[in-house]
Order: sequence, then C-alpha cells, then structure tokens
Amino acid sequence: MIGDSYEFEAVLFEWDARREKWVFAPLPADVSAEIRDQPRPPAGFESVRVEVRIGDSLWKTSIFPNSSGLYVVPIKKAIRQKYGIDTGDTVTIGVTLLV
Repeated sequence: MIGDSYEFEAVLFEWDARREKWVFAPLPADVSAEIRDQPRPPAGFESVRVEVRIGDSLWKTSIFPNSSGLYVVPIKKAIRQKYGIDTGDTVTIGVTLLV
C-alpha cells in the first residue's frame, strides 16, 4: 500500500547492459513478492514509484522487476560517491512506496 516502508540490506551490483555504469540493489524476495501482490495503476516495465533512503540521503525513483522477478532499485552515482559505496558492497536501504 502507499506509504509502506521496508528496510533491508542488499549487495550492490552493476547492470552490464549499458555503456555507462548503472548500479542497482535487489529487494529481498519476500519484499518483492509483497510489493508485486499489491494493487496499483499500471506503469511501464511494472515499475513502482518509491522514495529511497541510504544514510541521511533521500531521493525519489522507481523500482522494477528484473528477470528473476525481484524488484531492483537504482543507486545514484552521487549517493555512491557520497558514501564511498560501489558494486559488491552491502548497504542498508530504506524504500517507501509512493503509488
């Protein structure tokens, strides 16, 4: 439901389908299933609008399911630089559903 929040640890990975570096974190399987089962208006790529928190940084983005059915969240370059995190690192992430 809108406003539902989740906090979890995830290992960052690089999406290698692009030339530029895109880094994502997978949501846990149980969280992905709960989000997937919630009714919401249709959106492109089955995306869901969220607010993301790492440390004291907040930003809005979308999560979307990958080929294995887990939702993934993009981690902005500015956030990675601010916290000195990169692919392979385990990070605590908060996600709040917006729609």
